[in-house]
Amino acid sequence: MATWDPATYLQFSGERSRPFFDLTSRIGATDPNYVVDLGCGPGTLTATLADRWPAARIEGIDSSPEMIDEANTHSDSRVDFQLADLVTWRPDAPVDVLVSNATLQWVPGHRNLLSQLVEMLSPNGWLAFQVPGNFTEPSHRLLRELATDARYAEATRDVEYPAAFDAETYLADLATLGCEVDAWDTTYLHVLTGPDPVFQWISGTGARPVLQALSDVQREQFVAEYKVKLEQAYPAQGFGTVLPFRRVFVVAHKRS
Repeated sequence: MATWDPATYLQFSGERSRPFFDLTSRIGATDPNYVVDLGCGPGTLTATLADRWPAARIEGIDSSPEMIDEANTHSDSRVDFQLADLVTWRPDAPVDVLVSNATLQWVPGHRNLLSQLVEMLSPNGWLAFQVPGNFTEPSHRLLRELATDARYAEATRDVEYPAAFDAETYLADLATLGCEVDAWDTTYLHVLTGPDPVFQWISGTGARPVLQALSDVQREQFVAEYKVKLEQAYPAQGFGTVLPFRRVFVVAHKRS
C-alpha cells in the first residue's frame, strides 16, 4: 500500500485547504454534538471544525499511520484522532456532521458506501464531501500513459488510481437515499511557483502509488521524464505556473 508523506502534502497547504472551507461553509448545522472528519490527513483542517463548533465532540479518522502521527504531533485537545479505515470504521453514536475532504476518490466503489454513511447520521444530520474532478487532465493522463510504458508496466500494473464522479451522479445517489442535496463543481486556477511545481503538487497525492511502485532506479528515470512532460503541459509564465484543478462538492442533509 502506498504511504503518505505529510510534509510533501502540506507543501501546498493553502491551495489544498480552500476546497475544505468552501465545502464546510455550506453545512447548515448550528449546534452539532458529534462531528467526524473521515480522511482527516494531518489534522490541521479538522481542528478548524472545533473552532466552528466548540461544544461538539470532534473526531478525525485516517487510515495513514503517518498522517495520524502528524495529527497527534500537533494535537488539539478538542479533537480525538484515530487510525482506522473509513470502509470498516463505525461511529459509537449517530453523527451530526460527517465531513470527508478529498478522500473518497481513493476508495474503489465508494458510491456503494454512501448509503452506509447516510445511515451513520443522526436525524437532520449532514454529510459533506468533496473529491477531485480532474482525472482526465494532463497531470493524470500523462502519469497513466508513462506508467504503462514497457519499462515501467510490470512494476505499476497493480496500481489503483483514484477516481470520482460528477456532481449530478452524487446528487442522484443521495437524493435517492432521502437526502436534500446541494451539489456543484468548481475549477480552481492555482498559481504555483518554484521548480517543477506541478510535479511537486501531484507527487504528494495522485502520483504517490505509481512512484512508490517503482524501484529506485526506475523512479529516477520516470520522474525525470514525467517532469519534462508536465513542464510542456503546464508551461511556466512570468507570474507562475497555472494548475487548473476541478473539484466536485456535495452537501447532503438527512431528512428526519
